[in-house]
Amino acid sequence: MKINLFTKRNCPLCDEAHEILQEMKHEIPLDIEEIDIYSDDKLLETYQLKIPVIVSEGKELDYGKISIETLRQKLKSH
Repeated sequence: MKINLFTKRNCPLCDEAHEILQEMKHEIPLDIEEIDIYSDDKLLETYQLKIPVIVSEGKELDYGKISIETLRQKLKSH
């Protein structure tokens, strides 16, 4: 499953989200792409107050303080 993780530098919540996704890879095959929101003005405008944001197939699965249980349920049902 392709996952986009929208992040920025020096973001502890983003680091935590990355670790959660790495842990989830042991349960569900994930292809994770990290995208810095500062690389594109539209991304910055869309996500600056929400990061980190986890998106799959255009659907936001979770953002902010990521819950591993919520993410697990959404990934399995997605």
